[in-house]
Amino acid sequence: MDVRSFDLENQLFSTIQHLMDDPEEMEKVFNAPTRIFVRDAKAMASTPADVKDYPNSYSFIIDMPGLKRGDIKVQVEDDNVLVISGERKREDERDAKYIRMERRVGKFMRKFPLPDNADTNAISAVCQDGVLTVTVQKLPPPEPKKPRVIEVKVA
Repeated sequence: MDVRSFDLENQLFSTIQHLMDDPEEMEKVFNAPTRIFVRDAKAMASTPADVKDYPNSYSFIIDMPGLKRGDIKVQVEDDNVLVISGERKREDERDAKYIRMERRVGKFMRKFPLPDNADTNAISAVCQDGVLTVTVQKLPPPEPKKPRVIEVKVA
């Protein structure tokens, strides 16, 4: 019998025994984030945005070089969360061989909770020169409540 295979069997048995003895470790193994989830989380974190507050609107500005209109999706979730998402794909060139790949590809997403005074029915999005600008109009401020006058009756 080869000593190396016996050592490998011991390590494997020890690892399995450890996972079975510690249910929390077993749960960590089965519920660990997948590569896709980690990649998508990195894409979300690496999509920088500027948010501006104007007197009548909010403006969300995101650099999106090389993306076409169909590659970008702007939507509102849960009535108050602005979601900007899409995917940058790499062109498939069969006769080219990459020497270096630095440009980020893949899915991206950013979520922005909107303030209470955001008018989710008045949102516009424009992509020009690789810069996406999403404008969310503000609701007009509520009119100040006037004191209610109660008529005094003579008894």
